[in-house]
Amino acid sequence: MSWSLTEEEQSLYDTVCEFADEVIAPISYEADREHRLPMDVVAQMGQLGLFGLPFPEEYGGQGGDVMSLGLAIEAIARVNQSLAITLEAAVGLGSFPIFRFGTEEQKRELLPDLTAGTALAGFGLTEAEAGSDAGATRTTARLDDGEWVINGSKQFITNSGTPITRFVTVTAVTGEREDPDGRMRKELSTIIVPNGTPGFTVEPAYDKVGWNSSDTHPLTFDDARVPEANLLGERGRGYANFLHTLDDGRVAIAALATGAAQGCLDEAVAYAKNRNAFGKPIGSFQSISFMIAQMQARVHTARLAWHDAARRSAAGLDYKREAAIAKLVSSDAAMSNARDATQIFGGAGFMNESLVARHYRDSKILEIGEGTNEVQLMVIARSLGFNQ
Repeated sequence: MSWSLTEEEQSLYDTVCEFADEVIAPISYEADREHRLPMDVVAQMGQLGLFGLPFPEEYGGQGGDVMSLGLAIEAIARVNQSLAITLEAAVGLGSFPIFRFGTEEQKRELLPDLTAGTALAGFGLTEAEAGSDAGATRTTARLDDGEWVINGSKQFITNSGTPITRFVTVTAVTGEREDPDGRMRKELSTIIVPNGTPGFTVEPAYDKVGWNSSDTHPLTFDDARVPEANLLGERGRGYANFLHTLDDGRVAIAALATGAAQGCLDEAVAYAKNRNAFGKPIGSFQSISFMIAQMQARVHTARLAWHDAARRSAAGLDYKREAAIAKLVSSDAAMSNARDATQIFGGAGFMNESLVARHYRDSKILEIGEGTNEVQLMVIARSLGFNQ
């Protein structure tokens, strides 16, 4: 695998970094404080083509791949994780399932607005007792007179309640199937549910520790009815499709975490060079310079890991283990760098006006979302022949 960026990829990264620094960074504190997703910035992200980066031009995309998407996410995450996760979830959880598993009719109907950023979509997987254990899903969908009748609830669903949210794709139990061992298993399928469907309620937004300017809601379904044609992919393949979706998502989350780690490093370097103590910059003290050196090492390792997984994905190679490694390493880098940057800033790093304070609050979820780090260890262990 090659970890160097092409000229086009470097140009993309530089362009998005400039946009993030000039447009996103100045509004980030107020948006976080107000728990508000800045829709005007989302619109500008759409105009830049960011929501269409990994999709073919025939669906309104930019013809790129997971690598190009990751570069854009990393660039934004340096200054604002909430907008980075808005992009990541919109593409990885909203558009990718349609692109990978949808019928041609579904793709042509839904993808152009999603890739343009004029519409968003969510992916409803997690429930109160079904997160890492997706097989414990309790939401059900039964066929009745040519319609799916959906009942149940979902939680922690990103981009599910914005002014431009078009639909959510939900996993639901659609029956039972006998496995090769003769045991009956839940049949999980994925179904597209448009916002505004009677019986589908987007509940009030969460009051979160971090990612405060991203959109996250619980969802409830009370006899919500959608056409049978809203089935996404093959009936009973919902669990397999979800696992494939998460592999892409873990690469993108790793890019986001790397961006967060880089943002903390940038802030720490600048502060250590300009903050004086005992008559000299605090960066001249070995304890501080070594802490920052360790932060740089984490960023470098995390970036290599997600680049490797992305290159493997683009080449059509198996990348499940590499995606898990990237997510594990990068989320640890983000959390550790946020902690160290806050320590370097001292009291100033405990104020929410400080970017490192927001990174400190935001980064913890990176060790949980898109599969906890314990799940990543399980995936890696299984790839080595250990079955839990």
